[in-house]
Amino acid sequence: MFVHPQFDPIAIHLGAFGIHWYGLMYLVGFLAFLGLGQWQIKHRTWHGWTNTMLDDALFFGALGVILGGRLGYVLFYQSSYFLQHPIEIFAVWQGGMSFHGGFLGVLVAMWVFARKYQVKWLKIMDFVAPLVPIGLGAGRMGNFINGELWGRPTNSDFGMVFPQVDNLLRYPSQLYEFGLEGVVLFLMLWLYSAKPRTTGAISAIFLIGYGSFRFLAEFTREPDGYLGLLSMGLSMGQWLSLPMVVLGVAMYWASTQHKFG
Repeated sequence: MFVHPQFDPIAIHLGAFGIHWYGLMYLVGFLAFLGLGQWQIKHRTWHGWTNTMLDDALFFGALGVILGGRLGYVLFYQSSYFLQHPIEIFAVWQGGMSFHGGFLGVLVAMWVFARKYQVKWLKIMDFVAPLVPIGLGAGRMGNFINGELWGRPTNSDFGMVFPQVDNLLRYPSQLYEFGLEGVVLFLMLWLYSAKPRTTGAISAIFLIGYGSFRFLAEFTREPDGYLGLLSMGLSMGQWLSLPMVVLGVAMYWASTQHKFG
């Protein structure tokens, strides 16, 4: 039996202020985006990117992640609460971010970026997709350090007790998501993008991979208490992930037919 270590959520104490682990995980994601992007620019020259473009993409993408992630959480998960307490929408320090909202935010941000540089939107997304999973994995590690988004009860030998919740053995679902959405998805995309692909193919693999991994991992994750399980016994995360898989399959087929140029 394992017990969650109950980490201090503040990594660095600075008097009355502190730097939270979760914030540092965002920093890890942004730095990974830059580092991997610079490597791609140097070694995968067929993309035609420059370091200036990469810096701009990080700026636009960061805005999309933060604004979209917060609005997605508000709309998808606690809309009724925030309708009654609208001022708390801006209280991001209290937590509450949605991957799917952040994903939509990034799509919009990259559309604006593509218009600025007069480049096809899907070509932008094909370059960006392999740079994202490390940040996703870092975010899940932040969830684990904070002891949040814990798993469902289990009798598995790999169960973990989260003392802040109860004394039941639970799946450490944050670590499963770290492994699938962070490590495995990164390896899939990084290896697949090692040579030129038809437009949209890499983006399609991202959609299929993330949607499938998130759908599976949600079976081990405790549903949000204010939502519970929805129709067909699926969680909100699963219902939001299914369209990603369907769209990814359709995009991959269209890509193989050179529908995107």
